[in-house]
Amino acid sequence: MTIEWYATLFGFALLTCGTPGPNNLMLTASGANFGVRRTLPHLIGVVVGQPVLQLVLALGFYPLFERWPLLKLSLQVLGSLYLLWLAWRIAVAGAPGDPARRARPLTLLEGLGFQFLNPKAWMMGISAISLFSLPGSDYWPSLWGIMSVFPMAGLPVCFAWVLFGHQLSRWINSDRGWRRLNGSLGALTALCVVMLWY
Repeated sequence: MTIEWYATLFGFALLTCGTPGPNNLMLTASGANFGVRRTLPHLIGVVVGQPVLQLVLALGFYPLFERWPLLKLSLQVLGSLYLLWLAWRIAVAGAPGDPARRARPLTLLEGLGFQFLNPKAWMMGISAISLFSLPGSDYWPSLWGIMSVFPMAGLPVCFAWVLFGHQLSRWINSDRGWRRLNGSLGALTALCVVMLWY
């Protein structure tokens, strides 16, 4: 594994972790609604969840989808329902400090577990392994390299989405503004369900 290999992998991880998708939309909503500090467990769950998913994929989980198509369909249905539920939670959240609001940020384990239902996370994991794993005796060392680079790239760019959400919260000063923001982020998160089926 050369410096060029690591540099290309880092660029790939930075791009795939930083572009919009379910994780980043939910981190933005959490940063806006709960602040940076309360969103940190969710953020860490996302960052740790990607290499855990990559390990599961590398151990041979993905070929099971080809062998048992019902398994893939079940994961798509479960992922769609969970993502719609999370989108609804985001959309109906009131302004921070609203006593009627009972929402809370995702925990570390919920953020990690969501990676197994997130279509973008699966695409990232499969692409990273197929593009950057090396054959033969270099397979596992290259896999450990992939699994270590993704958190290094993902943490700062995902944290930027949390900060973006937190900054949005500073610009909003009315209940109507909060309803619009949360409704928009919820709708965008719900639209990510389409990714599960294509």
